[in-house]
Amino acid sequence: MKKLNVQPELWDQPASPLANSCEATLYFERLLHHQGYHTVAGTDEVGRGCLAGPVVAAAVILPADCHLQGLTDSKKLSAEQRKSLVPEIEHQALSFSIASVSPRIIDKINILQASLRAMALAVEGLDPKPSAILVDGNQPIPVQLPQKTVVKGDSRSLSIAAASVIAKVHRDNLMEEYHRRYPEYQFARHKGYATAVHLEALRRYGPCPLHRMTFKGVKADD
Repeated sequence: MKKLNVQPELWDQPASPLANSCEATLYFERLLHHQGYHTVAGTDEVGRGCLAGPVVAAAVILPADCHLQGLTDSKKLSAEQRKSLVPEIEHQALSFSIASVSPRIIDKINILQASLRAMALAVEGLDPKPSAILVDGNQPIPVQLPQKTVVKGDSRSLSIAAASVIAKVHRDNLMEEYHRRYPEYQFARHKGYATAVHLEALRRYGPCPLHRMTFKGVKADD
């Protein structure tokens, strides 16, 4: 893992919240462009707190002149808003990639490591390859590329926000497919999160192969 050599006094300036001007939302990307990193990818993951299903990550490289009206942290958007943004993100992106890590691997290596692995796999799937990466959160990912973590990056960086939306829509679609396979858990309704409906289904039917067996609420001693 390679840390970016960026002037701290510039990096510590907060970018304006997303869904305002493109100039503000691309602050971190343009800062890296000026440092000589010409293709900057943003990456984010979704599904970290779920009891069932994979953790899914996406990585996106946006052009310097992109404009994605209304794009922000996927958690602040409705399902319809997210779905409507995905085609526009994919159209404008120089490259995008999606990757996932299964519940069995999550149980084996823990959810933090699985989340970092999913983001690394997404970055490795980009073509063209990025010269630098913006990573949502405070943990670097296991790739040999210059990178910078951005706390709350999905609401401060346009490329990270784009990745969060793509990952969220992809994972929601997966959980809706799993609902058809295991309708008793109502995955289409809660997407694997620990809602009352989901917990009641676990008490009634026990876990299915999609459940994370090491998670509280799923494992046998809970």
